[in-house]
Amino acid sequence: MPVPLLDVNAQNHPLESELQAAFTQVLKHGRFIMGPEMETFEKEIATMTGAKHALSVSSGTDALLLALMALNIQPGDEVLCPAFTFFATAGAVSRLGAVPVFTDVCPICFNMDVNDARKKITAKTKVIMPVHLFGQCADMDPILALAKEHGLKVIEDTAQSIGAQYKGRQAGTMSEFGTYSFFPSKNLGGFGDSGMLVTNDDEMAEYARVLRVHGGKPKYYHHYVGGNFRMDTLQCALLSVKVKRYAQYTADRQRNATHYITELSKLNGVVQANPAHCKCVATQDTWLAAQNAKIVLPVSYEHNSHIWNQFTLRVLGGKRDALRDHLVAKKIGCDIYYPVTLDQQKCFANLPASSLSGCDVSHRVAGEVLSIPIYGELTEAQRNEVIAAIAEWVA
Repeated sequence: MPVPLLDVNAQNHPLESELQAAFTQVLKHGRFIMGPEMETFEKEIATMTGAKHALSVSSGTDALLLALMALNIQPGDEVLCPAFTFFATAGAVSRLGAVPVFTDVCPICFNMDVNDARKKITAKTKVIMPVHLFGQCADMDPILALAKEHGLKVIEDTAQSIGAQYKGRQAGTMSEFGTYSFFPSKNLGGFGDSGMLVTNDDEMAEYARVLRVHGGKPKYYHHYVGGNFRMDTLQCALLSVKVKRYAQYTADRQRNATHYITELSKLNGVVQANPAHCKCVATQDTWLAAQNAKIVLPVSYEHNSHIWNQFTLRVLGGKRDALRDHLVAKKIGCDIYYPVTLDQQKCFANLPASSLSGCDVSHRVAGEVLSIPIYGELTEAQRNEVIAAIAEWVA
């Protein structure tokens, strides 16, 4: 049977009557911008994440931009961010005239390599921006310690990881700001673009609220040049229907990941990444060679709660595209997140060489990664189709 990479309607259609009721409620009161449902949804996200303040915004990208603006990032300032992630992370930095400085990543969890970040701090560095990629938190304790040592701020790009935890702490709440995305493909997916900014700092929260509405407070009195970063009332109302079920959505994805790991690990040439090797690529490579590994499965660190926004394989030996073509032929959905690292993007070609250097692991994994279906509504029969297709390829 065909297995899509993602089926948003499998989650949304069972909620049709509640979603229609939420739409009708907004339609009737007519407060389509910053209506009462906005405050309700912000409180729900604050409660779920444990953040003191939650500000709904127009997208996950705008949440990043707003966080940088609230920290007064200026042209020429440097912001450390991983080379292996979605474009919005560095794009938001560049839009303010600041300079994204790209760090390498860990080949086990795909998140920021803090040792590489340390090497790239300069007098111009103002912010470290780790990304909690694919649903798993970056190693935040050493990142926060590094920031404190150098007097830097931290923004957590949590677009893919709302609800993930690091040592019992919620992703997005461990630093000055956390940013979330409710793009339809996310674990808590909306019905268009929308996002959230969270912080535990009262003063920064108030400043961000003012910047969210063109820097005006009260209306028509502008103390700052802000932006139009508001989230539509309708998006808030619809997402409120879904957020009540988010714990189950997460549990379903975790169940699917466990099934994949259990069954795929039985195949010859398929091994799960070894967290003990996350600090040494050479040691990992030696171990993988001894295992005759063809495919490396992702891992959830013991100290993390992974929400599995993606289930990302590493296909070794330059054979990633061959597996992708095989799965496509079998009508199994798959995709490459991400084929080109940020330091290799054409739009950043004119950055200083120091901003673009030393991202060898990022380049390598960009040529190996392949994500397979993991969404919560995936049936056991569909998962078995995916497993069978991979088994046929490695045989």
